[in-house]
Amino acid sequence: MSYMSLNEIETDCLEKGITFAEAILLDDVNERGVDRQTSQRTMAGMWEAMKEADQNYDASLRSHSQLVGGAGAAMKSYVGEGRALCGKFAGNIIASALAMGESNACMKRIVAAPTAGACGVLPAVLVNYQKEYGTSDERITEALYVAAGIGQVIAGRAYIAGALGGCQAEIGTASAMAAGALTYLGGGTPSQISHACAMALKNLLGLVCDPVGGLVEVPCVKRNVIGAVNALSAADMSLAGIESRISPDQVIDAMKEIGDQMHPTLKETGQGGLANTPDAHAMFADRTEGNGK
Repeated sequence: MSYMSLNEIETDCLEKGITFAEAILLDDVNERGVDRQTSQRTMAGMWEAMKEADQNYDASLRSHSQLVGGAGAAMKSYVGEGRALCGKFAGNIIASALAMGESNACMKRIVAAPTAGACGVLPAVLVNYQKEYGTSDERITEALYVAAGIGQVIAGRAYIAGALGGCQAEIGTASAMAAGALTYLGGGTPSQISHACAMALKNLLGLVCDPVGGLVEVPCVKRNVIGAVNALSAADMSLAGIESRISPDQVIDAMKEIGDQMHPTLKETGQGGLANTPDAHAMFADRTEGNGK
C-alpha cells in the first residue's frame, strides 16, 4: 500500500473529494494492478467469510487443549434472557467476539483481521451492526476497506504481530480497525475515523502477549471481547466530536516504541505474564502427568 500514514489518507480524501473507503479501494486497485470490480469482489468475499464464520459457530466444540469452547453460546443465552448490563447490542458483540475466537482455537474457518488471534474483533462489531441497523452488504464492504487501510498503516509504521509488539499489536490493531469501520458506518469524516482509531489503540497500549501454554486461547479469546467493546466506545467518542490529544499517527508510533521496549517474555513466547502464573503451570502439568510424561 502506498499510504504510510493516516494523515496521508485524510489529505488525499480532502484533496480529491473522496471517502476514506474510496481512497483505500483506489490504492488497492493501483497496488495490485486489478480493476475496481475485482477488488470489490475480493473484499466482498472476506465479508461473506466473516458472516459464515459467525453463523457456523459450533458451541459443542472444544479446543484440543480443552481450555476454550462454549463461552460464545453462554453469553448469547445470557443476552437473550435480557440480563446483559451493557444491553442487547453490545452483549451480542461480546458473544460474537467470543464465538469467533473459540472457532479459531477449534480450527474452524475464520478471517485473520489482522491476525488469527484477533479474528473476533472486526466481525463481531460488523456482523452485529448489520443485524442491528439493516446495513447493506455493500456498505459493510466499504467499511472493510476503511479497516484494511488502517491495518495497513499500522503494519507499515509499527506491528500487527504479537511476537513483535505484544498483544497491543494484535488486539490493539484489530480494535483500531473496527473503531474506524464503525465510525465510517456512522457517517464519520476521515478525520473522525483516524481519531477513533487513535483512541481505540491508545486504550490498549502496553497490552502484552502472554498465551498460556503458548496457545492462542487463554487469554486471547476474551481479549477479542475487549477489543470489540473498546472499538464501540472509541467510535462513539469520535462521532460525538471527541478527538485524541495525541495525533493518530503518533499514537501508532508510540505503540511501536512500546513494543520495541517490551520484554521478550511478554511477546508471544508463553513465558511471562499470565502464562507464568501458578494456575497456568498447573493446567499443563496436569496434562503432562495425564499423558504419562
